[in-house]
Amino acid sequence: MHISRTVEVIVGFFVAIGFIALFFLSMQVSNLGSLNSDGGYEVTARFENIGSLKVRSPVTVAGVKVGRVSEIEFDSETFEAFVTMKIDGRFDQFPLDSSASILTAGLLGEQYIGLDPGGDDELLVNQSELEITQSALLLEKIIGQFLFSQNSDE
Repeated sequence: MHISRTVEVIVGFFVAIGFIALFFLSMQVSNLGSLNSDGGYEVTARFENIGSLKVRSPVTVAGVKVGRVSEIEFDSETFEAFVTMKIDGRFDQFPLDSSASILTAGLLGEQYIGLDPGGDDELLVNQSELEITQSALLLEKIIGQFLFSQNSDE
């Protein structure tokens, strides 16, 4: 009786560790596992079309994650998407004339923002707005243009 009780406690311990591991794994998959509150600064950009970009999508430079999308709004005056990005504080040396593009991970993967540093001497600071942007490429639009160009050639 005493041995079966010990086995039950050990099995329960490993089951609890399994649930904790699943919790952390699900946090990483859902992009909630890396909540950084170590400062940083916000940068905004306007796009004609953001595709399927979502809040918490990564912001990268040269493939390295430097921040996340923190807010997406619609500007009813200019009819553009207004995207706010939170850049980690350790990445504070981006030139003011940097550009932002909405890119896709793989052919049909999730969308993210890629920053390309410019050459300006002034640096991005909190509440800076990126002037040079490139909207998302929509696969449906590209296929439609291809099909339309094929029909007009005949």
